[in-house]
Amino acid sequence: MTDTVARDTAAAQAAPPPRRRYAKLAADESREDYSLRYAPHSFRRWSPGTVAGTALGGIAYLADFAIGASIVFTYGFTSGLASILTAAVIIFLTGIPIARACARHGLDMDLITRGAGFGYFGSTLTSLIYASFTFIFFALEGSIMAQAMHQAVGLPLPAGYLLTTLVVIPIVFRGMGALAKVQAWTQPLWLIGLVLPFLVLAVEAPESWGAFTSFGGTEGAGAGFSWIGFGLGTGVALSLIAQIGEQADYLRFMPAKTPENARRWNLAVLAAGPGWVVIGAAKQLGGAFLAFVALEAVGTTHALEPIAPQIEALKPWLGSFALPAAALFVIVSQIKINVTNAYSGSLSWSNFFSRVTHRHPGRVWYIFLNLAIALTLMEMNMFAALGKLLGFYSNVGIAWIAAVAADLVINKRAGWSPPYIEFKRAYLYAVNPAGFGAMAIASVVSILAFFGVFGRYAEAFSTFLAAGIALVLCPLIAWATKGRYYLARPNPVVGPSAAGDADETATLECAVCETAYELPDIADCPAHSGPICSLCCSLDAGCGDLCRKDPAAAGPVLLPLPTVPAVPKAG
Repeated sequence: MTDTVARDTAAAQAAPPPRRRYAKLAADESREDYSLRYAPHSFRRWSPGTVAGTALGGIAYLADFAIGASIVFTYGFTSGLASILTAAVIIFLTGIPIARACARHGLDMDLITRGAGFGYFGSTLTSLIYASFTFIFFALEGSIMAQAMHQAVGLPLPAGYLLTTLVVIPIVFRGMGALAKVQAWTQPLWLIGLVLPFLVLAVEAPESWGAFTSFGGTEGAGAGFSWIGFGLGTGVALSLIAQIGEQADYLRFMPAKTPENARRWNLAVLAAGPGWVVIGAAKQLGGAFLAFVALEAVGTTHALEPIAPQIEALKPWLGSFALPAAALFVIVSQIKINVTNAYSGSLSWSNFFSRVTHRHPGRVWYIFLNLAIALTLMEMNMFAALGKLLGFYSNVGIAWIAAVAADLVINKRAGWSPPYIEFKRAYLYAVNPAGFGAMAIASVVSILAFFGVFGRYAEAFSTFLAAGIALVLCPLIAWATKGRYYLARPNPVVGPSAAGDADETATLECAVCETAYELPDIADCPAHSGPICSLCCSLDAGCGDLCRKDPAAAGPVLLPLPTVPAVPKAG
């Protein structure tokens, strides 16, 4: 009897593990959109122009109007203008390397962060930072939409908050394909609604433009320049810096860059990546101008709500139709952005929980978590605390983005960071002190400054401290550690020694889920004695991180690398 048990036990141990089967929704890539993994070339079927148009459609939001109005009303025109333009320059410059990396490597912001100095678990915190960005701004945009419905049809605000939350679910549930269609179909109407109020005022009240430039705000700041007002205003505007993550969620579907499409590819990535902030800064100034014109008619509180200035601007031409026209514009704008907020939030929560729980029920389930938090914030009237909330958030957001940008621009060129983006658990340390340490230190110092610990000027310029500290510390730590914590072991597929040896579009079958994936999404796994896809690797709770704890145990390369020509790459 004992021998029989021993034989059965030995046979069970020798038997291959059962194939991993994902939940139906998690296995459906038409909805899942490769939420936790590399976006393969076979899925990137859109043209550069289509991807860019879809990404730019997501910046239709009117929070820019409210943010710009809040800055100018609080700090006056001169300081407000300087704040908005300075923040735009910082966001644009930090966004360029991130956008190019996401588009080139087919990775979202979380996966880029993993390989750009944060490590596998180090980027878990940034997933929460990014998730908080999506639900904070969903709540802000939803509040603006509810205000429009309250004005148009008298719908109570709490009911409006619920409706704005529910309306996006069917669209976001269906993934990138549905989002692309919504952005394309609504773009003409949105453009008309955006331009029309300014055209009306240019004809009917041309003198208001000059009066706006001497506006001293509503809180006694004065029309002149103030360093304190400039610093605080810049901090509020910089809260939008994490928007590059939402742009990256689209840019990862950019087709491969080739000599034939290099010009269109570069322009599309620049426009849809950091280029969003050019339109964003213009919208902030435009929103401040519309609020200024409407101030006398509607009062300060309502002037900060985008629907009221829209109505006042349209009245000379549309009369009684100004209200429904303005409400339609606001509703369309907010749906365009909130489908993006909900979509990006689902990606971020998926990344977070897959690492913490080793489970992945599917991206779509996390839509409901993100929307529940956003709805709670709306019901708590977070719109009333807009400036303070965004000013605090920007300290953490800019520390994160600045650290990632520093790695991509400085560390990789200096050779302290691998020349490619390694995002797979099998090759990463849990925490990389270069990026994660820089972000943590910069965040702590800047938040202490934000709460006045270091004096009034440090409080006003806390976001500048966050950016500066992160930009300096990330390369400094990478240099001091000689880049040791970027790779736990070499990647034999797409690492430096294999560059150009294999076609990225070639596929291998995962030994765990028995599905074929392109090479950049595959790792060699000693625990399973063969290839493993990045998601199965992330969800494996029983391997004990054998390959990372003892790289020598991985032995020789376990992957049957295809010997096919490399895909031509443009410079």
